[in-house]
Amino acid sequence: MKSGIHPENYRPVAFRDMSNGETFISRSTVNTKETVDIDGVTYPLVKLEISSSSHPFYTGKSKLVDTAGRVDKFMSRYGNRGEKK
Repeated sequence: MKSGIHPENYRPVAFRDMSNGETFISRSTVNTKETVDIDGVTYPLVKLEISSSSHPFYTGKSKLVDTAGRVDKFMSRYGNRGEKK
């Protein structure tokens, strides 16, 4: 590997899955403005939308997505815009 291209400032960072509230600690170089106290230690906090603890592939649970309702809602709002009056 090339020398000098990898960051030097790896540190422990807390990652929080916002969909289920689970927090895990890993090393990262990401810059954050928020912090969190875990077991008396302050870590920078990164908020995630989805992680392995909430992703359907890893949990085995699938979400039912109402695509028909979304299409109907879209068509009721924007469906007749291309028609000439």
